[in-house]
Amino acid sequence: MQKKRIIILGGATASGKSSLALKWARDFGGEIINADSMQIYRELDIITACPTATELAEIPHHLYRHLKGDDPCSAERWRDMAQNIIDDIWQRGKVPIVVGGTGLYLKALVYGLSKVPPIDEAIRKEIRDDVNENGPEQAHAKLAAIDPEMANRLAPGDSQRTARALEVIRSTGKSLSHWQSQPAVGGLIDGELDLDLNILNRNREELYRRCDERFKLMIDQGDVVNEVRKLMTYKYDKSLPVMKSLGVPQVIDYIDAKITKEEAIILSQTATRQFAKRQMTWFRNQFQDWNIINL
Repeated sequence: MQKKRIIILGGATASGKSSLALKWARDFGGEIINADSMQIYRELDIITACPTATELAEIPHHLYRHLKGDDPCSAERWRDMAQNIIDDIWQRGKVPIVVGGTGLYLKALVYGLSKVPPIDEAIRKEIRDDVNENGPEQAHAKLAAIDPEMANRLAPGDSQRTARALEVIRSTGKSLSHWQSQPAVGGLIDGELDLDLNILNRNREELYRRCDERFKLMIDQGDVVNEVRKLMTYKYDKSLPVMKSLGVPQVIDYIDAKITKEEAIILSQTATRQFAKRQMTWFRNQFQDWNIINL
C-alpha cells in the first residue's frame, strides 16, 4: 500500500518559501497549507506577504487570512486545524504542502505536543477578562506568586502566554512547565507516511537583502500604510500577536507622526533581519535531520 505523502517546507521570512511551494504544488498536484503565525490573520495581507489573488486562484490555499486579529492562534490550535485539512486533501487524492516560517507550528505538526488537560472555561474567561482589563504586568505578578518557574520564562508584557500559564496552573493544579515536559503525542512522525521534510536556506547576506527590498517596496507603494491604518480602526489590544507583526508597530508610529517614513522603513527592515536570523538559528537547531535546500 502506497504511503500518504506530505511535503513540509520551513524557512526564514523572505527566503522564497511561497514560490517554491507553488512550484511543488504544480508539479505534484498539491494544495498549500499556511504555517505562518501572522499570515493566519485576515487583517494582514500585504505586510505579511500573503499569496496574491492570482496564486490563490491557481492553487488551493488553506489557513491564510483565516482568523480575526483578536482571536489568537496557539500551536495546538493551528496543528488541529492543519491536520483536518491534511486529511481532507489526502481524501481527495492530492498532496498537502505545508509551508511557513513558524517553527513551533511545524514542530507541533511533525513531532506532536505534550497534552495539557482541558481548561475550565470559567477560569479561562476570568483570567482573560482580568488581563484585558488590568494589563499583562499585574497578571505576570500573579503568575510569579504561584508559578515562579513559568513567570521567569515569560516577559511581563506577554499577555497571551501569561494568561495561558495562569489558566493551566489554576485549572489543573500543575504548572504549564510540568505538562510541557511530558512526552509529545499526535505527531505525523508517528504515522506510516511519506514525510518530505525540508528547510529552505539562503546565504545570509542575500536573505537580508531580500528582507530589506521587500519591505521598502511594500511601504513605498503605500498599500502597507493603508493596511495598517485599517488595522488600527479595530482598536485591538497592542499585546495581541497581530499588532506585533513585523513592521506593524513601526508603521503605526509613522501614521501617528512619531517617526518619519524613512525611519519606519529602517526600523522595520532591522526588525525583519533580526527575526530572520532567529528563524535560521531555530530551524538549524531544532530540525537537524531535515533536508536543507540551499538557494
